Amino acid sequence: MPIKPKKPCAKPGCPNLTDGRYCEEHQEEAEKRKAESNRFYDKHVRDKQAEAFYKSKAWVAARQQALIRDNYLCQECLKRGRITRADTVHHKIELKEDWSKRLQIDNLVSLCAECHNRMHSRG
Repeated sequence: MPIKPKKPCAKPGCPNLTDGRYCEEHQEEAEKRKAESNRFYDKHVRDKQAEAFYKSKAWVAARQQALIRDNYLCQECLKRGRITRADTVHHKIELKEDWSKRLQIDNLVSLCAECHNRMHSRG
């Protein structure tokens, strides 16, 4: 299998080529920036009630029930004729829209990470 060509480092003005996003020289700096961004998000943006809910026994049980119901298969991929293992359970009606539906099995759908990310990028 041919090796992918190296690409320029994502740090503006850096002439180094790399296999990843940043060269070795700037990788640590990028990781520190990402960690700081995550700390800010956790402190000021993340919904604490939702975070606690996703750690609850009730959610773990409901999630498991949805995965079993869907045979651990991504339901969006099945609609496209693909068979993909589901690793995420998604709320059709999100928690912030209707908290009362958070554990209703008919509000949950099993998805692969790719389909889940696509659904959230649609907004």
